[in-house]
Amino acid sequence: MGNLSEHFSTSEFACRCGCGFMSISQELIAVLESARCAFDAPVTINCGCRCSAHNKAVGGVPNSQHLQGIAADIVIAGSTPSAVYRWFDEHYPETLGLGSYKTFTHVDVRSQRARWKG
Repeated sequence: MGNLSEHFSTSEFACRCGCGFMSISQELIAVLESARCAFDAPVTINCGCRCSAHNKAVGGVPNSQHLQGIAADIVIAGSTPSAVYRWFDEHYPETLGLGSYKTFTHVDVRSQRARWKG
């Protein structure tokens, strides 16, 4: 598996069940690269792509953006999920799906703006 960008590799986004599903949006990679550079800190991908079986196993919603390869659940070293959420909301106010959770931030490049706290 290769590199998707300067800071991200394909293996980071592959479905965690081991099935090999990995179809990630270049738009998402660009958005995550912008955060990586702005925070000047590593971005850990907790979850990228999910196949249908894995999505169901982890309790994902049936229409999860992870199934389409346009979402990632991330942690940025040295920053709280709420701070990461705020940064994305300030820098992408008209777009993105953003979810703030206790231990991570969900970021997706869906076609319309969405915000929630989990």
